Amino acid sequence: MLLALTAGIGIVAAQVGPLGTDGRPTTYTANYFDQPIDHFQTSSRYAPNTNATFKQRYYFDDTYYKPGGPVFLYISGETSGPSRFSNLQTGIIQILMNATGGLGVILENRYYGESYPFPNSTTDNLRFLTTEQTIADNAYFAQHATFPNVTGGNNLTAPGHPWILYGGSLAGAQTAFSLVAYEGLLWGGIAASGVIHAVLGYPEWYDPIQENGPQDCISRINNIIDKMDYLIQQNNTKAIQQLKDIFGLGTLSDLRDFAMTIAFPLGGPMNYPTNTWQELNWYPAYDSPDFFLFCNNITNMDAPASITSVDTQLANYTNGSAWTGLGAYANYVKEVIVSTCDSPDLIDTTECFSTQNATFYADPTNSASRSYLYSTCIEQGAYQLPQPYGKPSLLSRVIGLDYTQQWCTWAFPPGPLSPQAVPAPDGPNLTWYNHYGDFNLSAPRLALIDGGSDVWRDVCYHGRNASTRYGANQMLITGGGHHWDSSGILNISAEPDFIKAAHEWELRQVTGWLDEWDATHEKKVRKRDEL
Repeated sequence: MLLALTAGIGIVAAQVGPLGTDGRPTTYTANYFDQPIDHFQTSSRYAPNTNATFKQRYYFDDTYYKPGGPVFLYISGETSGPSRFSNLQTGIIQILMNATGGLGVILENRYYGESYPFPNSTTDNLRFLTTEQTIADNAYFAQHATFPNVTGGNNLTAPGHPWILYGGSLAGAQTAFSLVAYEGLLWGGIAASGVIHAVLGYPEWYDPIQENGPQDCISRINNIIDKMDYLIQQNNTKAIQQLKDIFGLGTLSDLRDFAMTIAFPLGGPMNYPTNTWQELNWYPAYDSPDFFLFCNNITNMDAPASITSVDTQLANYTNGSAWTGLGAYANYVKEVIVSTCDSPDLIDTTECFSTQNATFYADPTNSASRSYLYSTCIEQGAYQLPQPYGKPSLLSRVIGLDYTQQWCTWAFPPGPLSPQAVPAPDGPNLTWYNHYGDFNLSAPRLALIDGGSDVWRDVCYHGRNASTRYGANQMLITGGGHHWDSSGILNISAEPDFIKAAHEWELRQVTGWLDEWDATHEKKVRKRDEL
């Protein structure tokens, strides 16, 4: 644990690494910033408070930078900083830097990558992992950061210089919240698929799959889940055991674990080992065909009799009605999911895919998955749920709020210091997250862009439960997925039309903000026509 009491920069090397054949950096060297662990030292929420700091990792790219250009801060979100390098190399930050002569920066979120305040993540140590602390990091960094070997790099701090934030998903929400909380300090921001609305249960996660997936595949899954839930309602333990055996999961004792495991190809609640609908992307380097391979198997008209014959094995339990697609569904799970059963990452290797292991969850080792679970449990929510009886559901209704909540209880027991850091037994405190404005948040120079087919859409600005609003500062990519605008190919004109339109819209937003800066500040940013 770092106990330095003053803020500053720890420089380890020059920033830009080797260049690729296109002249863009292929890697970046880390810099470290002394960030306060506790920005709210009089708040009882964080008692006992501390004035210590931790080393927060950041990277920057100055290959397009012209003196006086804006700073573009990419919020790393729920992953490590290096996993975001493509955004500097070919993605949205590259696009903005190239157009404006700007400096691109990636700031790694606290409790991710190498930016951990403590050597482990006990419940007490996690008490500083909150939304308000995280967005305070963004503001403090903007006020104090320096960029060695960059012309004027010691004098690019906010509010005397325009800082424009970008984030996608959780980082998109953090971008929006930063603009709300630190208006006047941070000049602008783009929130892409920003999950700005906290809710306890979130069955809508599966709606884009339900509505946009291949309907012959989707209807088969719906029917299989309905039949499975009928057996559960009837407490037909014999039939349920046969069903588990068909999927190669006969040893799973908890029905909820079984339900989650067979939902992995779609996206099981909080966990899934293969790519899903969420991982679909227009950009080939990030795209995965796993979801469509799954559906193609379920609807395969040339499946052998050894697979299709399974469809009738349980028909005697459902009034003679066949379980169309069951054999193909089960075969896919056995071949693709169950085949990972010997993975060292399994929670319980004696009962493949069991989550019923409190000791595993309580392990305080620093990890991204533990940090993300804590945020989910303490203030974000959005526990993935099935649809109720009477509506089609891709996830078995045996899964309820208590399934995710048990992981919160096991993972974060009370520690000796901070009882207030323990997640509440009835779910997260959603008001901590929603008080930035929820669906109605607004801030000057905040642009919001979402995907129409994103599984997270309904907790984003364009959620279907939000009021319909119109304005130049928002865009919905019809058919788009989870922050698809993040990616680029170094040539906007060659992009698919819907991504090209998104990037051109973002450029108009940002250049307009910079024109506004020039009109209201003596210190001008470099004009676009001078680049």
